[in-house]
This record gives sequence, structure tokens and C-alpha cells, in this order.
Amino acid sequence: MRTYLGVDGGGSKTRFLLIDEAGKVLASHNEGPAYYLETGLEALRAMLARGIAHTLKQGGTAATDLTFAFLGLPGYGEDRSLLSTLDAAPCAVLPAGRYRCGNDVVCGWAGALAGGDGINIVAGTGSIAYGEYAGRSARAGGWGELFSDEGSAYWLAREGLRLFSRMSDGRSVRGVLYERVRLHFALQEDLDLCAAVYGKSVMQRSQFAQLSKVVAEAASAGDAQARALFAQAAAELTDIVDAVRARLRVPGEMQLPVSYSGSLFQLRDLLLAPLEASLASRSRKYSFVAARLPPDAGAALHAAKLGGAPLAAGSVAALEAQLRP
Repeated sequence: MRTYLGVDGGGSKTRFLLIDEAGKVLASHNEGPAYYLETGLEALRAMLARGIAHTLKQGGTAATDLTFAFLGLPGYGEDRSLLSTLDAAPCAVLPAGRYRCGNDVVCGWAGALAGGDGINIVAGTGSIAYGEYAGRSARAGGWGELFSDEGSAYWLAREGLRLFSRMSDGRSVRGVLYERVRLHFALQEDLDLCAAVYGKSVMQRSQFAQLSKVVAEAASAGDAQARALFAQAAAELTDIVDAVRARLRVPGEMQLPVSYSGSLFQLRDLLLAPLEASLASRSRKYSFVAARLPPDAGAALHAAKLGGAPLAAGSVAALEAQLRP
């Protein structure tokens, strides 16, 4: 029986999933972040070794018996000089030639569309889109939090704090967000925010992104300016989808499937619904669909494809049945 390991690396969590060719889940496991720019390469290697070993042991599968594995890593491909280093990251626990590394955006696409033509937009700590059509592949977004990642949790956190500063100065009308930020950081004076952000570990990418929850709370509580940030996020994410479609050279009349993954889409009213409306307003035709499978399952499906034996439709359906909420 062939077995496949999928690893979906994220900015805050890494998921491991072991399946067989019939689509049966043999083991699953979670570990910490895989963003090497934040954790360091040694920490990445240790985390992958620990997670892979635990998952294979739980699934009763020896590394030498594993058919193939795919590891999606955040930041992969964005520094050419590190490609060989990242490719070698799992070599302590996986035999050479039995795995391949790639960007984690592939996991989201492969899971959401079960490896079919279309685009998947990701909005979690960062944002990025990836799609395939007629044998072509393309990505857009994902340039990093300093000048990109539009529509992501990090972007929302940054824009939310920018709005707070404007509210504090009087450049914008003070809304619910103003008091929510003061409460979150227990500020005695508004300028104390500088020490709270610049002088603390909150400046780490994944931790800073968590501040998007404060913006979401304010928007849900009726802050129109905070809610407008989510509308802007939906428009930014739509632009990213449109860019991928153009690079894939999809015919204009084609109604292309678009799915989504990432923690930010749990905010259905604030982000998911506006994104669907934004896509529907564009001249290009899209079919907005829910993800069929989570990214870790997508990584396992992609492993089977890379291993030369893609899962049959019945096996994919069996996997869906097991992972359905």
C-alpha cells in the first residue's frame, strides 16, 4: 500500500498528515511555525524532524517505506541562495528522492481544489494566491509583510494600528477601535503604544498578525472605519486573484473556480462575504467555491501526484469524508 505524507508549514503552525492510496488517514500531528526567517533554519530542521518522526510513528510507517512526501514551506523560493538548504531540511528523517519541498501556497491550492484547475487565495498571517490552468502555474502576492501581504492578518494589524494613531491624533474620528487598542495594550497614554509594539516580541511576524483580532472586534462592534479596512482587504485579495488569472492566460469567458484558505477567512461576514462580492463585481468570470480539503491534505495529495500515482477520485472522496467537519 502506497503512503503519502503532507506537510503544510505556516507562520504560526505546521500540520502533518499521513494518508494511504485509498485516501485513509493514518496519522496527523501539529507542530510550531515553519517560517525560517523568524525561527531560524536550525529550528526549522528540528521542528520538521520532530513532526515527521512523530507522524510516521503514529501511522506505523517507516521512513524507508514512505512512498513520497511534499513539504510546503513559507518563504520557499523567495531566496534563491537558500533553495538547496531548504530542500535539505527534511533529509535527517526522510530518504533522498522520496520528498520534495515547495512553497506552502501549493498546499492550499491542492487541498482547496483537489489538484484541479483554478486559483486558491490565502489570507492568514500573510497573503498570496496560486493557481494552475491547462498545465500552467502562477502565483501573485506573498512579497512579505514590509511592503506586501495585502489583505492578510499582518496587513490588517498594521493598518489597524495606523488607524489608531490617526484617531489618537485627531486626524480620524475616534471609533470603537480606539478604545479596543487602548484596552488591549493597557495603555495609560496613547504614545505608550510605541514601547508596547517596537520594544516587545510582538514585533515578530506571527505575533504582530494576531493584533488583527482587535481590528475584527472593533469592526464587529460597529466601527465603520475598522470595517472599511476589511472591505479594502477584500479588494486587495481580489486584485491578487485577477493577477494570477492574467498570468495563467485563462480565456475571458471561462468561469474559473476560486477557493480560499487561511485563518482570516473564518471571519465570514467581515472578509469572506465581501471577497465573494468583490470577485462577482469584476469583469472576469469566477466561480467561488469552498475548499474541498485543508492544506495539509492538499500537501498529501500533491505528494501522491509528485510520486507518480495521483489519488483516484474515489480515494479523494474518501479523504474528504474523513476530514469533513
